[in-house]
Amino acid sequence: MSDFNTTVKNLEDLIFSLDIGTRTVIGIVGIYEDEKFKVLASCVKEHNKRNMYDGQIHDIEGVTKIVKEVKEELEGKLKLPLKRVSIAAAGRALKTSRIRIDKEIDKTVEINNNMIEALELEAAQKSQELIDEEKNKNDLKYYCIGYSVVNYYLDDSFIENLEGHKGEKIGVDLLATFLPQVVIDSLYVVVNRAGLEVSNITLEPIAAINVAIKENLRLLNLALVDIGAGTSDIAITKDGTIVAYAMTATAGDELTESLARAYLLDFDSSEKLKISLNKENIHEFSDIVGVKYKLTTEEIISSIENEIDKLAREISEKIIEYNGKSPSAVFLVGGSSQIPTLSEHIANCLGLPKERVVIRDISFIENIEGIEDGLKGPDIVTPIGIAMEGVNNEYKNFIQIYINGEEIKVFNTENIKVADVLILIGYNPRNLIPQRGEDFIYYLNGEKKLVKGDMGKPAEIYVNGKLANLNTELKNKDFIDLVDSTKGSKKTLYLYDCIPKSKVIVLNNEEVNLIGELRINGVKTEKNTILKEGDRIEYFEINTIYELLKYMNMNTHDVKVYKNFEESNLYSKLKNGDIIEIKTKNGTSDTKNSQKEICLSINGKERTFQYKKKEFVFVDIFNYIDFDLSKPRGRLVLKLNGREAEYLERLKDGDMIEVYWEN
Repeated sequence: MSDFNTTVKNLEDLIFSLDIGTRTVIGIVGIYEDEKFKVLASCVKEHNKRNMYDGQIHDIEGVTKIVKEVKEELEGKLKLPLKRVSIAAAGRALKTSRIRIDKEIDKTVEINNNMIEALELEAAQKSQELIDEEKNKNDLKYYCIGYSVVNYYLDDSFIENLEGHKGEKIGVDLLATFLPQVVIDSLYVVVNRAGLEVSNITLEPIAAINVAIKENLRLLNLALVDIGAGTSDIAITKDGTIVAYAMTATAGDELTESLARAYLLDFDSSEKLKISLNKENIHEFSDIVGVKYKLTTEEIISSIENEIDKLAREISEKIIEYNGKSPSAVFLVGGSSQIPTLSEHIANCLGLPKERVVIRDISFIENIEGIEDGLKGPDIVTPIGIAMEGVNNEYKNFIQIYINGEEIKVFNTENIKVADVLILIGYNPRNLIPQRGEDFIYYLNGEKKLVKGDMGKPAEIYVNGKLANLNTELKNKDFIDLVDSTKGSKKTLYLYDCIPKSKVIVLNNEEVNLIGELRINGVKTEKNTILKEGDRIEYFEINTIYELLKYMNMNTHDVKVYKNFEESNLYSKLKNGDIIEIKTKNGTSDTKNSQKEICLSINGKERTFQYKKKEFVFVDIFNYIDFDLSKPRGRLVLKLNGREAEYLERLKDGDMIEVYWEN
């Protein structure tokens, strides 16, 4: 605990930062006042096993346990609850994009901070687009984790600060850094499971360089290397700004593993030996089979000299790759930067005097108070930088969105659209597209028939209660309500829906459908029954006048046949719309079997009615059933086969009718 006596007036003023590293988790709590960061409490805890590799969380529960322990210890020291935290991601799988954009402005208006931020955001969005264009379709989604302004421009001329000036055009040269979504997501999961809320997230080299190299030193071509256990993160300055970020996955763990191989040690023992190399000169330890060692630091370092040189060479090559040449000087931070001779190896690889490669600790950081004596080394630089980033950028780099009532955080580095949020939460895009209901299959005279199901309803997207779409842009605290698409229903088919109806003739002033005997699965039927999946329907068509008379049980002897008002013969072919008249010898029309029957289901009961009319229509049923239309008792509901019916709608054998009053 700091001996600095500070009273916390408002819990919102507390600044809590976590450096979740490959080997340790470092927590710092302080407040920022009088232009100074005042540390109130700090805590360092090591992972009890290898929960992380190369800066990436592998065991979420394991890391969560350590973060909870750090949080609880700090809360115990402060006697205050901690709710929000600033964190940083290592540069694993880091990508960068540098871009310049220019924007015309009203020359009569004074440039303010909002205009500058909008310009920077637009540049960051363009960088995101470039990254998205470069990645293959199978690559991970990348998010902008931070950016640095290289230069500002006013009317195409360099200017250090745009605020307060006037001009016709402003511009920015910006360097944006990107990490895969999986790296960010795992950090958020750990923090949330530890009962905390992320107030700011940045990149470790951004956090480190902003406190380790003051802005007035950035005129020089310098490199800062944060050497942790899993990654070595690099930031390069030139001409007053940060011009590049890079990383290498080679770091302190490689040296730990080389010690383990050299002296037959388990990983934890090897890690302890590595840490002690810059603190003690004589080291006593035993290997896994009991052999005891008593060696000097120089002897141990000489045994892993090749690995140290390999680490130095990889860091140096990455610096030259991004800087184009060796820088003027290199600053080292991070726990693994303290390995003896490492700075000399880096100087040798870069062709620099050894005094130009130095370890940067907390003593170089201005305006910091309250750091405990045991936490002033290079390993505390990044945690302090994370805290300072939290001071300057709290809640600036993401926005809150609510989707179906659930809160999520989205990085505010581009014009966030509904589609971006759906991708972030892993929403299945198939749920946006309506599905057709299952097909209905039946067989008609041996031929397979398929009737497609109904189409479902498409998904509906609402933003703040208004109908929206995937391209609707979002702002902080917007509410998205998403209704999934639906699957359509399977068709309900009646027998008469499946047989031909187009061939109708008029016989002695009566319409006749030229479809003969009907069978379903070999059973004769005259009802308009509901079909079942796979039913086999058989029917025959009446093709000649002779077949027609046979079907109608009419006399075929000693008759005169007229087709379309002209005399014809019994074997004349029939076509749709033909008018047929059959007369006996004495010249009268044959009206045999003019009495007709129809079988209907009315309110669930089957009834058979006889009639002599040409057609039996819906309204005719009231002549046969006991239903008083003269005394209304609500709204009259008339349904035919489950749908609304019309009064004069023609009925067919087997139709299902419902008639009732609805209140």
